[in-house]
Amino acid sequence: MNKFGVCPLHITMITLLVVVLPTVISAECTCDVETEKPSRSESLKYKLAAIASILVAGAIGVSLPLLGRKIEALNPENDIFFMIKAFAAGVILATGFIHILPDAFDNLTSPCLEEKPWGSFPFTGFVAMMSSIGTLMVDSFATSFYKNKHFDKSQQGGVVDTERDEEHGGHVHIHTHATHDHAHAHAHGSAIPSDERGASELIRNRVISQVLELGIVVHSVIIGISLGASESPETIKPLLAALSFHQFFEGMGLGGCISQAKFKSLSMVIMALFFSLTTPVGIAIGIGVSSVYSETSSTALIVEGMFNAASAGILIYMALVDLLAADFMNPRMQNNRRLQLGANISLLLGAGCMSVLAKWA
Repeated sequence: MNKFGVCPLHITMITLLVVVLPTVISAECTCDVETEKPSRSESLKYKLAAIASILVAGAIGVSLPLLGRKIEALNPENDIFFMIKAFAAGVILATGFIHILPDAFDNLTSPCLEEKPWGSFPFTGFVAMMSSIGTLMVDSFATSFYKNKHFDKSQQGGVVDTERDEEHGGHVHIHTHATHDHAHAHAHGSAIPSDERGASELIRNRVISQVLELGIVVHSVIIGISLGASESPETIKPLLAALSFHQFFEGMGLGGCISQAKFKSLSMVIMALFFSLTTPVGIAIGIGVSSVYSETSSTALIVEGMFNAASAGILIYMALVDLLAADFMNPRMQNNRRLQLGANISLLLGAGCMSVLAKWA
């Protein structure tokens, strides 16, 4: 994480996608079917509309939760925010299961690929599984690293001496020389101090927001390139509406995580811009390479299939573990039946709406 709080992995992944994809999609494949190409000017018009629409939808979606301090309903401490976040998590979950994973299966089981090894082993499921495991490892190691780093810094502020005093009923007296304050806690108690618990939760939220954005960025660029390279207005028009909806609610889910992470204002702006621009940038790249793009070229199928499978694994893990499990197991929701019911309904609505969009996108 750099001084702005933005993970270098994001920049590395985008650079990889921008450099690798345009150079491999021109490969030839005997599965290509020659068809009459529609008007390039008409398709370009819809592509430019898609750039504007998706950019605005993504920017609004990711920005709304960041304005939560001014909008009561979008404040992370408000019950309504739990339901909005559950809806957005449902959208992200359906994106992984319904949109990205089937595309990855189509890519890596295409008849344009050689039977061995692509037809003899389920690479899509394997890559999705390994990306989920990899995300878990990154999640765990990053959280551990930043926690240790944070608490090491906090301990450097003063030397802590702990001594047990038998004469005071088994109390522990903690004296911090830097502040000359005393804190008392029962020796047999195991409760974590609220400030330490709050710091751990903050670090956790920061790691979640970074990893989630990485997963979203990967598939957003791929989707953008596919749309930008398409020459059929009949394909672009439904994608325009579907991806605008998709970016809006995906942005809300990511924006909610960024808001809970409490980054500095500059870091929030950078992350919001990064998310908002990825799909439009992908569309622009697709427009630039549309003359040599072949969806059925073997190299393009392999690269897109691998990235799609990895992205699906990341998003499914993040939606289930870091978004849904974290909120649904939260004592605040566990002790509120109405909030539980509302969050479950919101989750089903989000997943259902995004699943329906699979008919067009």
